[in-house]
Amino acid sequence: MQLTGFDYQRVPVADDVALSVAVGGAGDPIVLLHGFPQTHLMWRHVAADLAADHTVICPDLRGYGASDKPADTGDTYAKRTMAADVVAVARALGHERFALAGHDRGALVAVRAGLDHPERVTHLAALDVLPTLDMWDVLHGTSAAVGFHLYLMAQPPGLPERMIDAAPDVFFGHFLDLWSQRPDAIPGDVRAEYLRASRNAVTSIVADYRASATVDVEHDTADRDAGSTLRMPVTVLQQDWGAALGYDAAARWRAWAPDLVHETVSCGHFMAEEAPADVVRALRGMTTR
Repeated sequence: MQLTGFDYQRVPVADDVALSVAVGGAGDPIVLLHGFPQTHLMWRHVAADLAADHTVICPDLRGYGASDKPADTGDTYAKRTMAADVVAVARALGHERFALAGHDRGALVAVRAGLDHPERVTHLAALDVLPTLDMWDVLHGTSAAVGFHLYLMAQPPGLPERMIDAAPDVFFGHFLDLWSQRPDAIPGDVRAEYLRASRNAVTSIVADYRASATVDVEHDTADRDAGSTLRMPVTVLQQDWGAALGYDAAARWRAWAPDLVHETVSCGHFMAEEAPADVVRALRGMTTR
């Protein structure tokens, strides 16, 4: 499946690694990064709207969708590596500076891009996620059961991959069902594409998550200890799950993003598909700050 009206190309980002990228529209560039267990198709409503006045760039992250899935060598799926992919894609398409928005896993990549490449990212948006260190901090006790997959995929190579490979559609479908408040937001053909793409990427998806319990923690801890923050305007859209887990989401984000707009959205996790008008409004507002 493809985004209607968008052109597709493969963009080399590193030695022997290329990303599948959809590009459409005209105007100031904005890069949209998808989450788990999805592909760039999650942006189909938002991208079509933003393309009226932006050049919209929607890659599949490395390890996902139609992008390459290199073997993990330790930092292959570090958010630092994946953020460098994003900068390489934008530069290859002629954009030295760009706005950047990410959902879920893509938001973690976006944050790392903002920390590592502040001269490239003009504005940053994160949808329904916490920064990596804060995510691990707030998960504790029985409430951490909602993040069981984080702990499963953090385990050394072997067991997580075998367990998920045994019933990939059940595993990935669980999250598509559990995290959505609108069953019709992800139509059957899109759901089938998400499941197909995910079952073909179990090893690389696990490597992405494993990195967030290992090398990403190291990188983020170094930045937090150094007092590094996101220098650009940052917009965060989240569900109100901070209240359920007992923390102040806005305060945690503000520690990383002094120039912050934090909004609560009344929908499920897949907000670009469940509440695309709210997401479009926020992203357009972000780029005018």
